[in-house]
Amino acid sequence: MTAKTVSYDMLYNPRLTVADAPAIIARWQARSAQARAALASYLDVPYGPGPAERMDIFRAKGSSRALLLFIHGGYWRAFGKADFSFIASAFADAGITVAIADYALCPTVQVRDIVMQMVQATAWLHRNASNFGAPAGQLHVAGHSAGGHLAAMMLACQWQRYAADLPAKVVRAALSISGLYDLRDIVRTPSINKDVRLTTRSALAVSPALLPPATDAPLFTAVGSEENAGFHKQNRIIWERWRQVLREDVPCPGHNHFTVLEQMAEPSSALFAATLRMMGT
Repeated sequence: MTAKTVSYDMLYNPRLTVADAPAIIARWQARSAQARAALASYLDVPYGPGPAERMDIFRAKGSSRALLLFIHGGYWRAFGKADFSFIASAFADAGITVAIADYALCPTVQVRDIVMQMVQATAWLHRNASNFGAPAGQLHVAGHSAGGHLAAMMLACQWQRYAADLPAKVVRAALSISGLYDLRDIVRTPSINKDVRLTTRSALAVSPALLPPATDAPLFTAVGSEENAGFHKQNRIIWERWRQVLREDVPCPGHNHFTVLEQMAEPSSALFAATLRMMGT
């Protein structure tokens, strides 16, 4: 293995830098099982015909003030919606309806296919929000890691080219936690790209930093201070390229790539507060 190979893996693979990652993920899963048992929900709601095109929707407690679509990470190749139900608990308490979407995983599909699945899921929620008690026109998106990439891609989507019945601004705002915006670096990261199988050409087409935002919908970002250097690099890239729509970069001191996500679900955290501000609640 060359020095260059090691460098990119250390830049972008958090499993190599967070020794207790399996324990943190197990904690997510245990908390998620508790959330599904406790919250009013609609599970495995189809947003498309494919077997992975399903979402779990958690009703707000009381009157819903907004709808939040959460897109999970896992480098487009791992995890599923049931691992992240814990995200919904604090937001449901705060009067937010939360949808958590599944998507097909690499290497069975390519990243561009997952992007289009999230376009489909987002459009479906726009059309059907009121059926689940959520207010119309108040759809926001948040994602972590690869999900942060997908959340940013929703701000780059030209919705009326996708479907004539959609408005130009389907998503009111987005939050990307530990997001990836220029995927050409992932092409150079063997431990990730062996499954993702991006090429320089295919990475260009799905890199939000290399695409213009489609509307003035704001993007909020966050990166844990203890994350791999690559995630800090990616955050700088999007702030340079999307300066006109960047609203807030939320400090997350002391957190790594895995614990930073738990901050989103912690009502006392700056990240939870910023997510509520993003939704105007």
